[in-house]
This record gives sequence, C-alpha cells and structure tokens, in this order.
Amino acid sequence: MVTGADAAERRARAVAGSVPDPELPMLTLADLGVLRGVEVTADGTVRVSLTPTYSGCPALAEMGADVRRRLAEAGYGRVEVRTVLSPAWSSDWITERGRRALADHGVSPPGPAPARAPGPVPLVLGPTRPAVRCPRCGSADTEELSRFGATSCRALWRCRACREPFEHFKEI
Repeated sequence: MVTGADAAERRARAVAGSVPDPELPMLTLADLGVLRGVEVTADGTVRVSLTPTYSGCPALAEMGADVRRRLAEAGYGRVEVRTVLSPAWSSDWITERGRRALADHGVSPPGPAPARAPGPVPLVLGPTRPAVRCPRCGSADTEELSRFGATSCRALWRCRACREPFEHFKEI
C-alpha cells in the first residue's frame, strides 16, 4: 500500500533528481549519480544526500542551492542537503540515459571504472585507457590531448578519423 509519506518522498526525489548538474547541464543529478538519497521526515523536512564526483568538486555548493530552490518551488518548506563522501562516487553510477546524453552532446561517456582494492586510490601517470570512441563518428582511432578538460572529471581527446576534438568523461 502506498502511503502519503511514500508519495511525498517519491515526489521530492523526482524534483531533486530533475535538477541539472551545473557543469554538465545535459545531465540531471539523478543521471549523473550524485543524488544518493531523498527522505521526507515525519515533520515534513526533506533530507537530500548528494555525493560529489570528487570531494573537492566546486559545483557541490551550486548543486545544493539548486536542489533547495527547486524543492522550495515545489512547496517543500524545510530542506536539508547533506554531503555524503562514503562510498565515494563512481562513474559507474551514471545512468544509461546520462551516458546517452553525454554522447549526444559530444562528450565521450566513461567505460567501466577500474576495479580497486579498498584504501587509497593509486596514482596512475599514464592514460586511463588506450583509446576511447569518438562521440561524433564512433571511431576508436583517437588520442588523448590533455588529461584535463573543462572539469577535473573530463579529459580532452581528438579523433584521428574525423579530426574533431572532444571531451571524454573519465572513468573514476
């Protein structure tokens, strides 16, 4: 049986999940996988949990403000936004819809994140993978131009087949 509390929580999750990412506006927070949880407490407070793509993400404050604003516009009077850092965000959390949106906007979506043992993340000085597919023509004949693109989560690549530059969302 669906209760009023369940319906309120589903509605709040839908509102929070529809907020666009400030750095990748073709993705919602739900599609990016940073929306970790939404609950509505007995007193009507909406608690939203966000996990940033990395702990120093400069867009986190903007995400929180956008979620608060959208929920207020939807009639929720009390909103708390919490940052959850564990487990750490993974590019595997990007939805299939989000991956298609990245590709549709000329950003190569990430492949599977590398498996890691628990503990510190190892520093890798070489490329994360030999090549990625061009989001424009589909060729795998690509090369990395820069490990860093417009954000720390993206790298700059070029397709040797169609000669177009493109960003690749890194596997994290």
